[in-house]
Amino acid sequence: MKNLVLLLCFFISLSVSASEYGVYSPDKYSLKQNGEEMTLFILDFSSSMDEYLENDTKFDLMLSTMKKILPTINPNSMVGLRVYGHKMGFTPFDACRASSLIVPIQRGNGYNIHYNLTQLKPKGMTPITYSLKQAVKNDFIGFSGKKHIILLTDGGENCDESPCKFAMELIKVRKDIVIDVIAFNIDNPDDIAQLQCTSLVTSGKFYSANTAAELANSLTNSLNVHKEVEAKILPNP
Repeated sequence: MKNLVLLLCFFISLSVSASEYGVYSPDKYSLKQNGEEMTLFILDFSSSMDEYLENDTKFDLMLSTMKKILPTINPNSMVGLRVYGHKMGFTPFDACRASSLIVPIQRGNGYNIHYNLTQLKPKGMTPITYSLKQAVKNDFIGFSGKKHIILLTDGGENCDESPCKFAMELIKVRKDIVIDVIAFNIDNPDDIAQLQCTSLVTSGKFYSANTAAELANSLTNSLNVHKEVEAKILPNP
């Protein structure tokens, strides 16, 4: 916790403008109080996802968990999929731009997301910040209402950027985006601090998952925590 507080204080002290850091804010966007929420999965396909955990690769655990979770999503919900690390690239620059919107956001996308996940293999780097930038700038175009990102990663940023810094600049200009982060089998304190910051400053949730069961619980909770709850004030008798 101390590391996280120090990290937040450090980034708060930075005087980097939102435009300088590449945060995209449209001239006009509408956040309706009761607007429809959409969810974008951003999933890790970096080479470390081929490492073994519980007698299986982390990639296979993620795939089998997503297979169980996706059918539980309301078919009328707006859902999409972006992945990163699924390509190496000829240069480190290319590898740090290996992020693609595989399934655009739309209704009834569960099957499309699962099918496309089975067509990919872990290969490359971990361009988390670049992926978040692309999601904010491109993937949500044309949508109003709340935008919910579920970022699942097994490591910290390794492309010389900071997802925490990006999140802190993002909230200065955008109030419609929430980022939940699932840290899958991560024990590096600096990586955890960066990822905690990324979620918490956007009013998102941070989950630490070290087993397949914890991964499933994290995904399930993340998909449910943003549901609107209508509160009614009852008069005193």
